Amino acid sequence: MSNNIKQTIKREYLNCAQSPVHFMKKYCKIQHPTKGKIKFDLFDFQENMLQDFKDHQYNIILKSRQLGISTLSAGYALWLMLFHQDKNILVIAKDKDTAKNLVTKVRVMYDNLPSWLKTKIDEDNKLSLRFANGSQIKAVSASPESGRSEALSLLILDEAAFIDSINTIWAAAQQTLATGGDCIALSTPNGVGNWFHKTWMGSEEKINRFNSIKLHWTDHPDRDDNWRKEQDIALGPTLAAQECDADFLTSGRTVVDPQIIQWYKENQVKEPVEKTGFDRNFWVWKQPDYTKDYIVVADVARGDGSDFSACQIFDVEDVEQVAEYKGQLSTTEYGHFLIDVATRYNDAVLVVENNNIGWATIQTIIDRGYKNLFYQSKDLKYIDVEHQMQNKYRAEERNMVAGFSTTIKTRPLIIGKMEEFTREKMVKLHSSRLIDEMFVFIYNNSKPEAMVGYNDDLIMAYALALWIRDGALRLRKDKDDLQRAMMSSLLNHNGDLNTKPDTGFFTGGGPNTQRDPYEWNIGTKDKENLSWLL
Repeated sequence: MSNNIKQTIKREYLNCAQSPVHFMKKYCKIQHPTKGKIKFDLFDFQENMLQDFKDHQYNIILKSRQLGISTLSAGYALWLMLFHQDKNILVIAKDKDTAKNLVTKVRVMYDNLPSWLKTKIDEDNKLSLRFANGSQIKAVSASPESGRSEALSLLILDEAAFIDSINTIWAAAQQTLATGGDCIALSTPNGVGNWFHKTWMGSEEKINRFNSIKLHWTDHPDRDDNWRKEQDIALGPTLAAQECDADFLTSGRTVVDPQIIQWYKENQVKEPVEKTGFDRNFWVWKQPDYTKDYIVVADVARGDGSDFSACQIFDVEDVEQVAEYKGQLSTTEYGHFLIDVATRYNDAVLVVENNNIGWATIQTIIDRGYKNLFYQSKDLKYIDVEHQMQNKYRAEERNMVAGFSTTIKTRPLIIGKMEEFTREKMVKLHSSRLIDEMFVFIYNNSKPEAMVGYNDDLIMAYALALWIRDGALRLRKDKDDLQRAMMSSLLNHNGDLNTKPDTGFFTGGGPNTQRDPYEWNIGTKDKENLSWLL
């Protein structure tokens, strides 16, 4: 090899070592889905991103689909491995295939490099690639233990918004990055309230270490409105909005429309007027009004530390959230706490979810003799509110049981009632904690539940409060109103039972005679005052 060629190679090698843009544009090839292996001709926005990767330790990328960001990250990883010793790169993705795909991109680029850019390979398999200079890349699927490894030079979180247990993964990974490692978290949006959304918002507000990069579908120079319309046809409007528009609020699978949740956050959420209790987790927005009726609905924690006991207190008539608790009390302490709260709010109807550990709390309430505990039919075929009542009077005789049973039949109805009331803005909500839970309360294979790593304790108490309020309490009120109306029809204007003899059932003669609805002829001479019945 002539000296000129050697000098040219040396110069090119140094240029590649100094610039990942030069390295990728001139020497890297990628696998195109229809064109086969092609030159990696970087777009301007991709070149800018590579500079961000060099300038910032942590980068978070909110992106549209098919912008080549995973491929770009793979090229950057290869550049680090070739031109630096002992670089340890870890790729974490939602599943093994997604993780393996990024390592495959690295391998394709490496295999098509000129020989003078290659180095000796010590290990090469589907999920890892290690060079003789000590640099390596490994790919793993997401699990709580994924980030617990040796010190990392670079962590790539691919489609981070879709990774289960990412809160735990990130907490562990931060320790492995403590020696100065970098992070690239990239994803299309998947709703709001999850780790990716919160981290993105934090980067925008400059309250964390991440540099934010947003890539809309219009950033791709080859895309126009016709392309976007084709995505609507191919994916459907909802999925297309998630995959193309890089908009958190139009993405995700939340049970309640995220734009409705955002409306509550912007228009009704407010700071409590009081935060009390030993843990200051009892939040109060309105003190008891002794002219009003209230309902207290409680969900009891399993006691394993992974969830919380929660209760919601609502003004029955105005459907307004007046107080809320979320914390970790023992079942006995929680029972005493609920009695104190319900008593404070005008001896409110107290509804406790009675599945599993809930019975221990209910027993505490029964032992103390709280008079307005909610009872339900033992016959679980009854899911309508007509078979529910609010106290223990003749409970055994009437086959009633304390508390409320959330079953496979009642759960979708309860959640459906919650979604309806929230969507129609028929309820007043003030809790930021509740709104945060709504953002991560999603349909997971058609089952409504919290995202992995999050809780839905406040939501379930909220949903049950609406179900009971709109059902059992409304039915009781309707029955009371009917009884009052019936009794009113038996009384005269003075509250006395009418005894005027008459040829008609009501006072007055023929069918065209106007009848006084407060008078009833029972054929006696005495008038009995029945106003006490009202």
